[in-house]
Amino acid sequence: MGVVVKTTGGQVEGTGLSGGLTVFKGIPFAAPPEGPLRFQAPAPAPRWDGVRPAHAFGVVPPQLPLVPGMPRAWLPEHGMDCLTVNVWTPGGEGDHLPVMVWIHGGGWKSGHSADPTHDGAVLARDGVVLVTFNYRVGFEGFAHVPGAPDNRGFLDQAAALSWVQENIAGFGGDPGNVTVFGESGGGASIAALMSAPHARGLFRRAIVQSMAGRYIPQEESARISRLICTAAGVRPEDLASVAPERLLAVQDVPLASMEADPRAWTTPEAITAFSPSIDGVTVVDKPWLALRSGVARDIDLISGYTRDEFTLWSLQHGAIRPSLTGMIKSLPMMATMARSRLRRDPSAPKQPRPARRNIELSYTADLLGLAADAPDQYRAAHPGASDGQLYTAMYSDSLFRMPSTWLAEAHAAAGGRAFLYEFAWPSPSMGGVLGAVHTIDIPAAFGHAQGEMGKFLFGGKPPPSDFLELSRRLRDSWVSFARGGDPGWPLFTSEDPQARIWDTPPSVVADPLAASRRIWRAKSQQ
Repeated sequence: MGVVVKTTGGQVEGTGLSGGLTVFKGIPFAAPPEGPLRFQAPAPAPRWDGVRPAHAFGVVPPQLPLVPGMPRAWLPEHGMDCLTVNVWTPGGEGDHLPVMVWIHGGGWKSGHSADPTHDGAVLARDGVVLVTFNYRVGFEGFAHVPGAPDNRGFLDQAAALSWVQENIAGFGGDPGNVTVFGESGGGASIAALMSAPHARGLFRRAIVQSMAGRYIPQEESARISRLICTAAGVRPEDLASVAPERLLAVQDVPLASMEADPRAWTTPEAITAFSPSIDGVTVVDKPWLALRSGVARDIDLISGYTRDEFTLWSLQHGAIRPSLTGMIKSLPMMATMARSRLRRDPSAPKQPRPARRNIELSYTADLLGLAADAPDQYRAAHPGASDGQLYTAMYSDSLFRMPSTWLAEAHAAAGGRAFLYEFAWPSPSMGGVLGAVHTIDIPAAFGHAQGEMGKFLFGGKPPPSDFLELSRRLRDSWVSFARGGDPGWPLFTSEDPQARIWDTPPSVVADPLAASRRIWRAKSQQ
């Protein structure tokens, strides 16, 4: 028999790995959200008798592939018995090791903890207890449902963190020293949890990687749900009786409305139909506004972004143009993205072939709510850049870089300890056209390039030696922060906005996005 640990639900048996690690997979932290529990806050998991084998990941929450048109074979089997946690540990009860809890991204419509991208063995060998988990995504987790709580995925996250508080000591972790870290939608989830009343006291530190700055009014969330209900042919009050697969089939329907009339929506770039709803309960406000009160000043924060976030989408829009052959060699998914999601250029909505057109920067600036001279300011800040590169920079700022920076600014101004970083190491995939693209910091944090994401980011080849060394340094920093709050570079303050630049070699610079911060200053107050 393997290592057995007693939890609040019962005993679980893990699997021994090399280097003295044990991994426990698929442990329920909440009841399956089905039947009368569907669309409700998570309920306690049923207890079990005897020893439960914890050797396989739980099923994946109901979802479609991240990209429309991608084969379903890319996803493991999904189902409603999905609210499970996984633990990698190098220790045992009484070791009081720092705990790191990963919250995956995926635009709140996809993602799961069985993804090999998030295998926690390397980080656990660095001396932490590493936890991952599933939460409800898409319509099940983030659609507005009459009579049900909003942002159910966030409630699932808090329930998983409560499970950590109650059980992690048995796995060798210190419940008083928990660091949450996550990327994109996962990072934005953490930013919201920092000020959420229901998450108080569940973690001591936070690492927010490439925070997605999408939080929408509750009435807009309800509007999205009405569009999906109409497409599915159901009344909102009957949603609990509708099979998840029926809703999955139409959950991307609102994207067409967002693309056709972007000014009618809070966020003009329609990447996903789902975003957290500012309901005043689970999400009290946009995090960079909510943190100004000092509500989370006792939480240490690292916030950061990648230098070229939006190239992941620019290649779909035609703003950057690697060859289709190069995309297929790097990752078939990217060819699917280019074929299925090239969307109409907003400056010329009747133009059928947007990939052959230049991006119109003045329209983009207006759509993003920037001043009329913003394109000229971007050109001055990026001499020699093409219009496509400037378009990428504008959307990188809008969706990720500015929200990540504003979060650090707000936290520091309220008396919290904040650290800022920029990940600048460029992906070698597609001839280097992607640069330091969105998600490139995930394999750096986990210390490996397993899964389809790794194939994409490294062109189907093993990570080069300089990246592996950079990953080691970044992991050392993350673990040092998790252990005692010191990542190894200066605090960020409004008077001295220092930032770590993660490149080879790493460095520290002052205010790396100074020009963008000036351009976006008015938007930081909104």
